[in-house]
Amino acid sequence: MSTATTKRETIFVLNPGSTSTKLAIFEGSDEFRRETIPHETSRLQRFERIWDQFDWRLDISRKWFQRTDRTPVAVTAIGGLLRPVPKGTYRVNDRMLRDARANLQGEHSSNLGCALASEIAKEYSCQAFIVDPVSVDEFGALARYSGHPSIQRRSLSHALNIHAAVEQAAAHLGVSVADSSFVVAHLGGGISIALVRGGLIIDANDASSDGPFSPERTGGLPLQQFISLCFSGRSEQEVRALVMGKGGLQAYLGTNSAEEVESRIKAGDLGAREVFEAMAYQIAKEIGAMATVLNGKVNAIVLTGGLAASQTLMQWVTERIQFVAPVLIFPGEDEMRALARRTLRILRNEEQPKEY
Repeated sequence: MSTATTKRETIFVLNPGSTSTKLAIFEGSDEFRRETIPHETSRLQRFERIWDQFDWRLDISRKWFQRTDRTPVAVTAIGGLLRPVPKGTYRVNDRMLRDARANLQGEHSSNLGCALASEIAKEYSCQAFIVDPVSVDEFGALARYSGHPSIQRRSLSHALNIHAAVEQAAAHLGVSVADSSFVVAHLGGGISIALVRGGLIIDANDASSDGPFSPERTGGLPLQQFISLCFSGRSEQEVRALVMGKGGLQAYLGTNSAEEVESRIKAGDLGAREVFEAMAYQIAKEIGAMATVLNGKVNAIVLTGGLAASQTLMQWVTERIQFVAPVLIFPGEDEMRALARRTLRILRNEEQPKEY
């Protein structure tokens, strides 16, 4: 094994998603290799719970990194539904691992990230980190009210990509993150629409519970009808799956693929067109609601994530929101690069890691 690559700032990056595991290697700020390993639904269905997948995903990740003949100085991963924390890069510790395994704020594949990073880091005797977990909490007091004191709104969002998109938008506009305000819509399998002021997510919908419907989630539902559904004989597990995994486009059209929906629209499927446009309608409505918190005074509205690659969806959303502020579209997400870049700051002593 080359000592030259060991001496360089080699970073292994992991991002366990609901239907894939993304793996990458960075040499400093340069990407050396990246791959998204898809997981077939039939294979995932063999595992009853998320943590039942751990050994399987670890084996996949370990073998992929071993084939690259690189030795890392750090392993970093996306963070999951942990305790509420400020944004930052966190060293993986025992408390974090316990909370992740307990699915502290919910069960999601991102909870596996810190444990995967920890196990692989042990093999190379190096450090393990997570960056901007889903549970980054920068809410103000008013954003926490739900309507009943027994339920508080939680700060759970695609924080990593939202913060990365803000940095990209600020650079594009030539403004500082500290002096800017944006509404950022992360549009993926789940949809997070966040209000970011001075680099802090001061409000956002919980993509697992409210906001617009998405390719596989229901978003917010009419409560009275939902209460009736909960007591209709379905189990708790069935209801949770209906809301997160079997909702949205999947429920209406039998697919969670926006590309397939667009193909059906082009073929003249009016039902598919209406459902897709309804999703755009809800996205635009949530963006408008977020903008009102700052009286509409935002530098721009940023549309990012996988769905931002859909020209049809972006056109429908933009038509409804462009009166509020300029619209910036950054298709896809680059969470892997964001994870590596933020870890690099720690390795170069440009900032200190946080303790969970």
